[in-house]
Parts: sequence; C-alpha cells; structure tokens
Amino acid sequence: MKYSVLQKKIIALTFLQVTVSAAFLNANAENTAADRLANKKLLVAGYNLADIIITGKVTDEKTKSPIPGVTVKVKDSQTIAVTDENGVYKITVPNEQAILSFNYVGYDVQEKQVGSLKNINIILKSAQANLEEVVVVGYGTQKKADVTGSVVRANLDDFRNAPTTNVANLLQGTVPGLNVGQVNRAGATPGISIRGQNTLGGNQNVLIILDGVQYNGSLTSINPDDIASIDVLKDASATAVYGAQAANGVLLITSRKGTVGRTRISFSTQYATQKPNIDLRPMARDEYLDHIKYLYYDQAFLAPDFTQPNPAFDLISKVDPSMKDAQGNLLPNDFSWYDEATKRGSIVDNQLSVSGGTDKINYLLSGSLTRNSGFIENDNFKRKSIRANIETKATNWLTIGLQSFGTFVNEDGVEPNFTDINLMSPLILPWDNSGNLKINPFGTNLTNPLLSYQADDYDRHNYFFANVYGNVQLPIKGLSYKISFGNNYRLDFKNISNMYDANLTGQASKETTTYYDYTFDNLLTYNKTIGKHSFTGTLLYGAIERENSYTRAYSTGFSRLTLGYDNLQQGTNRFAISNAWKESLNYQMFRLNYNYESKYLFTGTIRRDGFSGFAENNKYGIFPSVSVGWDISKESFFKVNWVDNLKLRVGYGVAGNQTSRYSSLANVGVSAAYVFGDGGSTQFGQQVNGMANPDLRWERTTGANIGLEFTLLKNRLSGTVEYYNTKTTDLLYSVNIPVITGFSNVLTNIGQLNNQGVEFSLNSKNINSGGFQWNTSLNFARNANKIVKLLGDLNGDGVEDDLPQSGLFIGQPTAVIYDYQVNGIWQVGEQIPTGYSPGTYRIVDQNGDGVINASDRAILGSSAPAYRLSLLNNFQYKNFTLSIFLNSIQGGKNSYLAGNTPRIIRDDNAIRNNYLSGIDYWSPDNPNGKYPRSIVSATLNPPLFQNRSFVRLQDVSLSYKFTGKLIERMKLQNLNVFVSGRNLATWTNWEGWDPETNQGLTNDGRPVFKGYAVGLNVTF
Repeated sequence: MKYSVLQKKIIALTFLQVTVSAAFLNANAENTAADRLANKKLLVAGYNLADIIITGKVTDEKTKSPIPGVTVKVKDSQTIAVTDENGVYKITVPNEQAILSFNYVGYDVQEKQVGSLKNINIILKSAQANLEEVVVVGYGTQKKADVTGSVVRANLDDFRNAPTTNVANLLQGTVPGLNVGQVNRAGATPGISIRGQNTLGGNQNVLIILDGVQYNGSLTSINPDDIASIDVLKDASATAVYGAQAANGVLLITSRKGTVGRTRISFSTQYATQKPNIDLRPMARDEYLDHIKYLYYDQAFLAPDFTQPNPAFDLISKVDPSMKDAQGNLLPNDFSWYDEATKRGSIVDNQLSVSGGTDKINYLLSGSLTRNSGFIENDNFKRKSIRANIETKATNWLTIGLQSFGTFVNEDGVEPNFTDINLMSPLILPWDNSGNLKINPFGTNLTNPLLSYQADDYDRHNYFFANVYGNVQLPIKGLSYKISFGNNYRLDFKNISNMYDANLTGQASKETTTYYDYTFDNLLTYNKTIGKHSFTGTLLYGAIERENSYTRAYSTGFSRLTLGYDNLQQGTNRFAISNAWKESLNYQMFRLNYNYESKYLFTGTIRRDGFSGFAENNKYGIFPSVSVGWDISKESFFKVNWVDNLKLRVGYGVAGNQTSRYSSLANVGVSAAYVFGDGGSTQFGQQVNGMANPDLRWERTTGANIGLEFTLLKNRLSGTVEYYNTKTTDLLYSVNIPVITGFSNVLTNIGQLNNQGVEFSLNSKNINSGGFQWNTSLNFARNANKIVKLLGDLNGDGVEDDLPQSGLFIGQPTAVIYDYQVNGIWQVGEQIPTGYSPGTYRIVDQNGDGVINASDRAILGSSAPAYRLSLLNNFQYKNFTLSIFLNSIQGGKNSYLAGNTPRIIRDDNAIRNNYLSGIDYWSPDNPNGKYPRSIVSATLNPPLFQNRSFVRLQDVSLSYKFTGKLIERMKLQNLNVFVSGRNLATWTNWEGWDPETNQGLTNDGRPVFKGYAVGLNVTF
C-alpha cells in the first residue's frame, strides 16, 4: 500500500525506539568512574549539623553479592547518592522521618524509613521475581515460571484512566493475538477474537470466565474498576481445561478481593468528553444544490464534452417540490439536521469501594455510577452496580466465599435514525410553521427521523451474578476439594410507545426477556512433592444449564396513547409473541502438572464434553492436550551471563467446537398454512423448515504451539516469541441441497481449515536513573488461515471443488474477497460497452472474451489484516507518570481490504436525498474523480476496494501522585490526579468514518469517539 508521509514517520519511530532501546540495553548498567567521583564530591560537602548521616550496603537477594551503582535517594528531595563497587553508600537525611528509596535497573524499588537507624543495609529483590507472579490458568493458578501453555496477563494498569465504560476497550492492542475492535455507541461492547478464525459455521465467540464461572452476559455489565486481572488463554494446551467451550480462546476475568491490613476506602471520579474522531457530515445548501446540478450534467453543461455551463439550464425545476415555496421558489433554509440530532458526548464515572481483611476473613464492597451520553441524541447508557466479595477461613480446613454483583443498565430513549439524518435536505426544516414536527418532510414515505423523540421508551437490563464456593482441605495431606455454584440471571425490559409508529397509527409494546444459567463444579486437587519432583493432579466434574424465555405483547391502531405501553388494550389490533429455549452441558476433566525444580515442566489434560445441541449419536466429544516446558537458563551447561531466563514451551492438543442449540434436529416453523372453504379465514399451521442430521459431529481443531520466553541483561529486556499452527476438521457448515428434498440446506460436517500465526512481545527498561524511568512495550501479531478441503471432488475431475457462491475457495483464506476488479471510470466520448455509461466503473475483462459477466470475478485480496502492531511508552519522573500508546493494524498490499464506494445514480431518491460532504465524485469536468456518478445504473456496479491500514494514537495518560506532608495531614494512603485521551489521532488512507469499524463514505456509518478525561483517585 502507499503510506502517507506521517504514517512512514510513525512506523519509522516504532523501529527507531526499538533500536534506541537496544542501545540502552547494551550500555554499561554501572555508573562511570566520573559519576562515582562526582557523587563522592557531593558526599564530602559540608553537612548541616542537624542532618543525619546514613551509611549502609546494598546486596542481591539471591547471590548476596554487593550491587554497585544503586541510586539511593531521599524522597521528596534532590539528595542522591550511589553505591560504590562494594555496594556501600553514604547519604545525609534531614530527619528521622526521611524515607530512602533504593533504585537499580533489574530490581524492584525498595523504600525504607530512617527512624533511629544510622546504618541501613538493603537486600534488593530481582525484578525477575515477576516470574513468581501467579496467573490464573483455569480451575486453579500457577506461577508464571511454571506455565507451559500460552497464557498472557493483560496490562490493565496503564489504561485504567482511559475514558471508556467497557473493560474490553482497555484490552485493545495490549496482548498479541487478542483482537479487540472499536465501538461507536454509548456503552457498547467491541468485537473480541483470539488468534483468528478456526471455523466456518461453528461458534466463534471467545469464552468469558468470570471468577471461575462461565459468563454469557454482556461485558457492559461488569464494572471495570472491580477487575483485578484478565488472563488470556490462547493455545489448545491452555484452553483444554474448558474443552469445546474454549475453541476460540478464553478471557479469565478475576475480580478484586480485600487484603489483610487496615481498611481501605477508595474513591475515584472521572469526567470525559466524547466527539467524533472525524468531521464527516452531510452537504450544506450550496454543495447540495451543486450535487443536483451535476446529476443533470447532460443538461446543465453543453455537449459534447459537458464541461461548459449551459446558461439555459433551470436548476430550480429539477429540485424536489418539497424544497420549494408556494410560488415555486427554493426555500431559503440551510438547516443542519446533523447538528440538530447530535451533541458533544460525555462520560461521568464515580467509583467507591471499601476493602480489608484479617488472617480469617477478607472482604470488598464496591459501588459505581456511570453515565455515558453519546454524540447522537438519545444514545444513552447509564449503569449502576454493586459488588460484594467475601471470603472467610471458617476453620483450619474449610474456606468459604461469595463473589457477587448486581448491575442495572438504563438505555432509555430512541435515537434518531442516523442514516435518515444524513439523507435529509438542508433546504427543509423538521418543523412546520406551527412548530410541530413534519411527519414526511419529503412528501414521501420517509418519515422525519426526529419523530423518535416522541417515543416513550423504557429500556432496562438487570444483571445478577453470584458464585458461592467452599474449599475443603481433606484429611489426606495435599488433597483438597472445591465445590462452587455460579449463577447468572438477567432481566431485560423493553417497553415503548410512539404515536408515529405502525404506519402513523400508533404502536405500543412490552417485551420481557429472562435468562438464567448455573454452573456447578466439583474440583478435586492433589499436590505432592517428592524431593525435587512436584505433582499436581486436578479432577473436575461439572454441569451447566441455560434457559431463556421471551414474551412480547403489542398493539397498533391507537386513537390516543395517553397511557402508552401501560394500556395495550386501547389499541385496535392486539398481538402476542413468545418463545423459549433451554440447553445443557456436562463435562469431566483431568489435568496433571509435573515440575522438576521449575526446570522441566509437563502438563497433560483430557476433557470430555457433552452438549444437548448435538445429534443423538454424537452428544460427547473427548479432547486431549499435552504441553512441556524447559527452563534452559537453569541448566548447569548454560553459562550465558547476559541471559537471566530462557524458557522453551511446546504444546499440542485437540479442541472442539459446538454447534448452536437444536441445529441437529428438524426445525418446525409456524406460518399461515390453511384456508378452509371459499372466503374462509387463514389458519396457522406448523411446517418442518430444517432437515435433521443425526450424525452431526463436533468440530475438531488440532493445534501445536511453540513459545520462547526470555529475560536478558538483568531484566532490562524481556519478551516472548510464539508460533502456532492449527488444523480444524469436521467443520460445521450449512450445505445447500437439492430442493426436491423439501429443504434448501442442512447443517453438516465438511472440509478442513488451517490457521497459523506468529506473535511477538518485547518489554524494555530503557532508562532507570535519577528518578526517571522509561519503559517500552512492543507487541506484534500475524495470523492467516487457509481452506484446505470443502465438499470434496463434486465434478469427478480429481480436483477439490470451491464454493464460489459462498466465497469459499481451496487454498484461500476465509476472508477472501471474490469480486469484479475495477479499472477506472468510463469517460465521456469513450467507446462504452452496452449496459454502461459515463461515470460508471470500468470492469476488467478477466477472461478476455469481450463480455463482462460472473466469469470475470476474481480473487482480489483478503479482508483480514496482514499484521497488528502496538507500542506503549511509559515515562515516570518523580511523581509524574506519562503513558503513550500507539496501536496499528496493517494490510500490506492485498490484505485488510473492504468495499468503500459511495455511488450516485440519477433517480428520484438521488435527486432528493442528501449525501456526505466532500466526496470526490466523477463528473465530465472532474474526469479523475474517484467515485462513480452516472445518469443511469450500470449492468454491474462493483465496489471499489480500499486498504483499511491505520496507525492510531489510541491512549495517552498523564498522572500525578501526591506524596509527603499533604498526604500525611489528610491521613490518606493515596492521592492521584490524571488527565487522559483516547483515539486522539488516526493516520490512514481509508476514506470515511473509520477503518477499524469498516465504515466508509456511507450515510449509514457512525464515527468512533475521540475523548478527553480528567479524574481523581483517592484512598483513605
């Protein structure tokens, strides 16, 4: 693709920073002799008699050896000393309340209050200890160093200040292989996928596990402030514990708990503004009238080239009558429907929590109030939530706990149809002379989009979650039993009435949806250590049931709607609809973990899944996996002193994927089916609509994953490189069958789909000196899939056949683009084939037969990205922290393409409707125009495919943490203020609303939000 100059600079900056980081990493971590001499001169300077001289030695926790070059600083002052080659330092402090901070690259920062001490020796703990970090791996936890699967903990801390209401938005670009999209509605949840597409017709949703329970509610219901961590399980060996539920990866969300110590009362508040990240709006009066003139270029300009104005052309005669007064003159208005229907959006977010604990009990209580008002009127989202997490050690052998929350979402109000807003002419006002809204501003069946303001809309969603668990230490040492019962309950209410609905006769309705599921797990865990050998066995038996019920009652034909949806019997025509469904799953799992000195690691898992949606002959599937790890850096032969840690992981496993409920059964529909006698009334009957398949099987995805984790140069550089390759067989897909069977298609198992990719993450500590820190994180991911088999050789020619009508081709990705290729626009005076005219696209004759038809379609590329890239820079100086996050998706030459073709063909609607401003349409006097505009429609109107590649300045945050006497006087534990911004700039060649949402120059698009926030975090 062609990059803009600014894009080239951004990409160059990315690689420049990696180069700079490498230069820092190769630099000598110790201070130079000159630095030491300078510090000694500082130390021998005269002291104030009131000052206290502190001396001491700094050593390594493991090796016990001295650490030279450690920065020793008196907090809230400029006094600094550096340890010498023997790890010894000498520094003066003003009083006994002074706090010394010990800082050295590769080690955790340590602080110590002076008190009455004159000699303070410090043992620094290597930051390598992050390998001791415990991560959630499903039905348990493991030290990060012992994990053999592809498990990554998302970085939430650097993004918590971002102006957003959904936790998923905080994950964009933070984990390689985790793909999170953009949102353009208040409170919306973005699309989420992990490592691309492994299926054609099976489930494609990422599995969400909330506090150990499968969660099918919206992520909108989860208060982001309540979340302690999110762990991402990516490969088959990591997801195996969740079986076929986890075919598309797993997000493990863990909520916060109280900690032992004094009670913590935390409050945070944030206010953010939101506006479109692009100024794209409909045409104003002059451009709109110009647009009508060019639709009549054959009359408005003189032949033969139609570039010279025709003085006899009467534009007013071509304008729709709705835009003229009684005398036939154009209305004088230049009204912006866009401005009338939009506003500056905002987010107001308030959080309060109380937490604490003892050695017997810990607790967390939290509540939040969130309001997000979108940029379109009535695009509203309000959320109230409350959480209670309590855990108690009832006895020395029994621990019981409760994790629960309730969330109440209010989305009242009906926003005006944004497509219709963009269609409305600026010459027309939405009100008549009496101030009443016009019903049909154009005098057609297109109603006024502002009529939605008249709706009485009650749109509520109530979420309830509770997980009760008990953990029993059995009499056998190392053996424990955990039982948990998780519940999800959701109530949705949609009540609405509007006098303008139902063809302006008035309509009112009440809808109620109830959803409930439970997860019942029994977990038996046995830990055993024999010398240097450690074993952990996990045995699981569990069951899930889900049920849903829907009821809608509605009426039409109201003479008045005084009581709205609370008096449906006032309507002339009354109707009722209801449906329900139920499904169940059960599963068993056994996992064995083996560990030899954290050097040789083994994990083996076998999972058996059963699902009611599968055919009678294939209710259950068995899915095994195995993975191993080798910490090479712990081998005695490994003597590379600049390598701190080097671990190789290899995993192989089989995952399943389930179908939708009832899909293996014959489906029955209800429709008007019988008429008894001449003039008799129509009776409803039942009819079999779908064909049963008693042999429908589970999809099976066999995958291998190879990962290499490394930490170098005393933890200044760390990262992970991964490669994965999967093969999915028995793909669930709806295949067309001869209609003579009575059905058009049947769900069955076909073909093979391969999926592979590479992921790379790099974390560097560029500078850590003199109170200044600069850290960088770089993520890269590339994924590609390929269809290997479909239905087999249907023609008997020995060649595997494609399914072009479904866009599926052997050897091509599932996101392949198969369409006509455009080669410019036909011009006035050219020899144009029949069926086309000036201003229509010229289509490439792929087979050269002189005829443009379906045979001239070709594979033009793919809609999937070529790779994803993100770069996070974090700067800390004293109490200031600045983070800057760039996120990018690139398509290369023929990937990440999408159709983006605003097209105008002269007809009644095109003359009447409005369109987006500033579009480069073709005209005889603009022959190089990019987009088609013609008098008549062409035989074929293919899209123009554009590259969606972009670089986005996605998140910027600046915070200040107060310390010192102010905090002491206010008796606070923490006080932090911040400003932040989101989606501040996007560099792309894509034209339209936004490349990431795949919305181009179209009236029915919506912009992504640019937001600025200011906030406060305080802990008592």
